[in-house]
Amino acid sequence: QVQLVESGGGLVQPGGSLRLSCAASGFTFNYYAIGWFRQAPGKEREGVSCISSGGNTYYADSVKGRFSISRENGKAMVYLQMNSLKPEDTAVYYCATVPRWKYNINSCKRPSGMDYWGKGTLVTVSS
Repeated sequence: QVQLVESGGGLVQPGGSLRLSCAASGFTFNYYAIGWFRQAPGKEREGVSCISSGGNTYYADSVKGRFSISRENGKAMVYLQMNSLKPEDTAVYYCATVPRWKYNINSCKRPSGMDYWGKGTLVTVSS
């Protein structure tokens, strides 16, 4: 079955960096778009960044210029490099996926755009 396992979360000071990883299995990775979403306490889950099967990327305005998404098809891995972190980036970060035939930019803007989810990894930005 489809499995997505996130790692790399932790506590970091404002201005610091973290790299999140998502290990995928149970599906033909190359044919799927992958996204990162996050959910802060008391807030709705929101799209952060997505990468299509062809490598096209999308970023939410709040993270443009600070976050970078990439994928390594041979290893079925997706990464989210997060730089210049702010306290408002504190959240549980989730990896999600959807088949390429269903994916468009709007898929990255709402959780209903994704079919499968990981369990999340906590990122805390605090001094």
